[in-house]
Amino acid sequence: MYLGLDLGTSGLKGVVIDDAQGIVAEATAPLTVSRPHEGWSEQSPAYWIVAAEAVLNAIPSELRRAIRGVGLSGQMHGAVLLNGADDVLRPCILWNDTRAHAEAAELDADPKFRALTGNIIFPGFTAPKLLWVRHHEPALFTKVAKVLLPKDYLRLWLTGDHVAEMSDAAGTSWLDTGKRDWSDDLLTATGLDRSAMPRLVEGSAQSGTLRPELADRFGLPKGVIIAGGAGDNAAAGIGVGVVKAGQAFVSLGTSGVLFAANDGYRPDPATAVHTFCHALPGKWHQMGVILAATDALNWFAGIAEAEARDLTEGLGGLKAPGKARFLPYLGGERTPLNDAAIRGAFIGLEHDTDRVAATRAVLEGVTFAIRDCRDALAATGTKIDRLMAVGGGSKSDYWLSAIATALGTPVSVPVAGDYGGAFGAARLAIMAATGAGAEVATPPAIAKTIDPVAVLTGAFDEGHARYRAAASAIKGLT
Repeated sequence: MYLGLDLGTSGLKGVVIDDAQGIVAEATAPLTVSRPHEGWSEQSPAYWIVAAEAVLNAIPSELRRAIRGVGLSGQMHGAVLLNGADDVLRPCILWNDTRAHAEAAELDADPKFRALTGNIIFPGFTAPKLLWVRHHEPALFTKVAKVLLPKDYLRLWLTGDHVAEMSDAAGTSWLDTGKRDWSDDLLTATGLDRSAMPRLVEGSAQSGTLRPELADRFGLPKGVIIAGGAGDNAAAGIGVGVVKAGQAFVSLGTSGVLFAANDGYRPDPATAVHTFCHALPGKWHQMGVILAATDALNWFAGIAEAEARDLTEGLGGLKAPGKARFLPYLGGERTPLNDAAIRGAFIGLEHDTDRVAATRAVLEGVTFAIRDCRDALAATGTKIDRLMAVGGGSKSDYWLSAIATALGTPVSVPVAGDYGGAFGAARLAIMAATGAGAEVATPPAIAKTIDPVAVLTGAFDEGHARYRAAASAIKGLT
């Protein structure tokens, strides 16, 4: 048996798979986010440990006794600050926290950051957060002995060791992404050095073994292998078998991601595409990331006093985009805008804009943001031959039909099952515990494929052009 733990923003999920990769148990524990100031987003790492304990206790004891390996997946970019005794110094600053926008701009103005990381320095990345702490909490900054990413704090609890892996480390802005190693120059620029960094392993490699006291406490075997694991999106890539060039998936979760695997390192920071290491040795991946996908739909559902599922179920067949346009920038945007200050908007509302029309506009707005990501990836030379849909939003055929039509690419939906970060982490646990390789990460069986609606292709092209014009028009408005 192999356990995958996925530390998300709203909860921690665990899945146990057997040697045939069938899911035999799963459990979740909720988490909440603190937003003490505008643009801030924090969590206490202590709550992650409580959630992990709850998940482990929820797994049947007979399965726990058979676990050979554990893999970790997690939300990226968070800053967990520890002193020399491994005490947490402050709440973790999360991926969707934008307080460090000025520091991000400062670092991004230094050419070596883009040159070495292969990426724009976004406010949500880890390095600008440490520079913010240095500027605004200087007394606390002097106490920082180690900086860990969220899932790697779980690893510290599991193994007692400070370890990170390549895919998550690539989102810190301290990694030389081509060389897959920490950059001394980039660390120095934020007042740190290698002593503050965890050691690095590949995602499919062993990072340590379970502490004996935890094995005794939870009834696991001694010497359980803890895999390097992956950042949440790279783990999802392992889960859905997106590990080779030409393969891609679109994730419609809280945020939206268009993820494409690459066999080589092909950065192009100017596109605002994320170019990160994959969870497998010698592999990289690119992502276009939007900050609000189902988050935008859920926001509108709250305004409409309805359930998101009810809003999308009665839409019927795909229709051409209407006059109402929605820009899903509820908390800023990454690809391709790189704008933490931009905010969302409805444009083109009329007297006959009812709830159905507004719902369609929200789905179309997120769809066009994903098309922006596709165009940004294409500008780097990345080609998508196969696109799979995952995440909660993939349950809406209307939404997937809109994405297929807007991108001009069929969208495949896996058979019922969980192929997300926890499943990918469990696959990485198999690799670490047995020495297996990428052959473990096979694509799932496909339940259906949604083709573009050819007669609406032109209408969606025009709708995207109107969307881009609206985005340009609101830039700079607050």
